[in-house]
Amino acid sequence: MLKVGITGNIASGKSQVENIIKKLGYIVFDLDIISHKLLENNSDVKALILKEFNTLDRKIIGNIIFNNKEKKEKLEKIIHPKLKEFCINEFNKDNKVVFISGALLYESSFDSLFDKIIYVDANKDLRIERLIKRNNLTKEEALLRINSQQNNKSKADFIIENNSDLNKLEAKVNSILHELICK
Repeated sequence: MLKVGITGNIASGKSQVENIIKKLGYIVFDLDIISHKLLENNSDVKALILKEFNTLDRKIIGNIIFNNKEKKEKLEKIIHPKLKEFCINEFNKDNKVVFISGALLYESSFDSLFDKIIYVDANKDLRIERLIKRNNLTKEEALLRINSQQNNKSKADFIIENNSDLNKLEAKVNSILHELICK
């Protein structure tokens, strides 16, 4: 099985890349969505998060962790082991290739789980604009989220610069998939 990670900073276009890959018939899991499901459905995770944050509201938790590094690390200690377990379970299934997307693959040391990693990037001004529009944030809130993440693109096997239109993004994704899967 080929295990491919998709990563990149917030508002870089990871979801667009995921959607392109899904349309081509491949399995893609988004660790953000998996973590949301854990928060909704896993009673152990819910209890630990309630104990730490006194809420299960993702927006409130997001505001807390983007302003408090210690709280962010505590949340990651709750969620990341479950996400790693999910990845390993998927890798033990009988699929030819699996894509797993997550913003913190390097920071959480998940990168070692993958054979190849695709890094999606976009210029900072465009990411700020996307965040303001998508998440209804102020510029300051958007910058706080952007500045809370590292840029690890130099470690990736493939880099997609997502500063243009969807057609160019699709062409870049197709080129990488051809290289990954047709070898």
